Amino acid sequence: MSSEAAADALDRVLALLDVVVAARRAAVAEIAGVRLRHRRSALNLVDYVAVRSQDVRELQRDLSALGLSSLGRMEAGVTAHLLNVVRALQALAGRPLAAPELPGLGIELDEPSRPGPETLGRNTTALLGTGHGGHHARIMVTFPSEAARDRRLVESMVRAGMDVARINCAHDGPEQWSAMIDHVRAAAQKLDRDVRVAMDLAGPKLRTGPIEPGPRVEKIKPVRDATGHVVVPARLWLGEPDPALDDDAPVVPVVEPAWTAGRTPGERLRLKDARGSGRTLRVLEATGPGVLVECSKTVYFATGLVVEAEDGALGTLGELPAVEQSMRVRNGDTVVLTRDLTPVPARGTSPFRIGCSLPQAFTDARPGQAVWIDDGKIRCRIRSVDPEQIELEVLAAGPDGAKLRAEKGINLPDTALSISALTAEDREYLPFVAEHADIVNMSFVRSREDVADLLAELEAIGNHALDVTLKIETVGGFEALPVMLLEAMRWEDVGVMIARGDLAVEAGFERLAEVQEEILWLCEAAHVPVIWATQVLESLAKSGLPSRAEVTDAAAGHRAECVMLNKGPFVVDAIEALDDILGRMEGHAHKKSDMLRRLNAWGPLGG
Repeated sequence: MSSEAAADALDRVLALLDVVVAARRAAVAEIAGVRLRHRRSALNLVDYVAVRSQDVRELQRDLSALGLSSLGRMEAGVTAHLLNVVRALQALAGRPLAAPELPGLGIELDEPSRPGPETLGRNTTALLGTGHGGHHARIMVTFPSEAARDRRLVESMVRAGMDVARINCAHDGPEQWSAMIDHVRAAAQKLDRDVRVAMDLAGPKLRTGPIEPGPRVEKIKPVRDATGHVVVPARLWLGEPDPALDDDAPVVPVVEPAWTAGRTPGERLRLKDARGSGRTLRVLEATGPGVLVECSKTVYFATGLVVEAEDGALGTLGELPAVEQSMRVRNGDTVVLTRDLTPVPARGTSPFRIGCSLPQAFTDARPGQAVWIDDGKIRCRIRSVDPEQIELEVLAAGPDGAKLRAEKGINLPDTALSISALTAEDREYLPFVAEHADIVNMSFVRSREDVADLLAELEAIGNHALDVTLKIETVGGFEALPVMLLEAMRWEDVGVMIARGDLAVEAGFERLAEVQEEILWLCEAAHVPVIWATQVLESLAKSGLPSRAEVTDAAAGHRAECVMLNKGPFVVDAIEALDDILGRMEGHAHKKSDMLRRLNAWGPLGG
């Protein structure tokens, strides 16, 4: 019975090889077009996508029952894996041991032929550096603005285990970027580490427009217990703060420096706050440029208010920042996105109007399509579209509603936007990136044409040493990934970043786990390094305490070639923790084994 089962399985594996051969022939032009050192990887990518265009789950189960490989680990070398299975099945079925020969493609292939994992390791080192031992996965860290001013912070990040410094071109500017890069290079040299610099191009910004600013006030209030008694008085700096004395207290400027210089600890200050309520402030510290005060009642400070000292001296409060305004929207409300980016008043009732930063949305969007605002906190459906506005129906905003704020992301997961991933600003920054960085991360990439556009810009600049990483953050980018990889392989070194924040919003949170796995598998087949990004150890980096869920998530990231941390006050602690987690996972697992159902996202390549 086992010989009959083996013979049946053999026929099905041979049929699968026929699918692979047909896909190779259809994609020969694409394979020939990649850089020579990537051609075997491109060939394996075509093979893998061909196999994944079929549903082989039943075959997997039958192979497993025969004690053979179930094809769940074939990514790095598809045809070699299939041919080994053919030989084993021939032996079990009693057939002659003669594995079929795959026809040649008539194109030059890179030599020597290496095992897939070895090729992936070579590509990982070329793109992300040598690493620092203990685990194969590199650690990328997003730089805060402080990295431009604080070389000791950068050095501590390198010492803790950072392998790649990520600089986001959506923030700061060339002067700050240069300082950050200088600090990275100096720290790497001092600590004898191979640390790369990656710079993110911002791509097209699809965000909500401005809201008119609120009043210029600063509110402080004490901490009270359950009975209403003050446990901790409210604190505030008048004038210039001294972080060594209190780094958390808010700051209100004072117009007259001489007034703050004349204050003494223990002194009582009086004022009428923005509501006209009389308040007394007690001076805790007087540093000259600044005065730290406390109060046991809530106080609303406002620009121009006068504070009177015990000696009768008057101090005038300076300009305060405006309070950020928002609009609370609820299920069933109407939100109107407008082409006009003039600041809108903060309304309290539906309909709510707010600008949309991307003009193409007003020509490409269609009624019935989904719109997610602020990382999906507000989920809407388009009712109508015209050249000046898009009317949305709010489908989900939480049980208590959600705040509609300015400068928040808008996702159009159902809309094919007719825009280039490279903006005019990106093109302006590219010469700087090419001169100073090791890697350019391309945001919002969704098509082969987007990749070709970037490579053409780099060709024009004349820098072939700058490596390229494709950020997959949209459904369109995910679906086009195989052809985008073939295009990117025309370049020297390439990688993929799974930008899981936007991707989760676009694809749906319930589908994210599936999508990120599929990207890992596909890139392993292409021998392309993957960066596992977004919200890794986020709570630890921001608050100093990790959650159990995010530790598990960080551990899962060891299957990628690099794991990215975002900035935060405790980022050095997060680097050390991630370094430890990745080191512990190294001995437990590498990549994975999985069942291969048919993938509808990717069809056969070529043709």
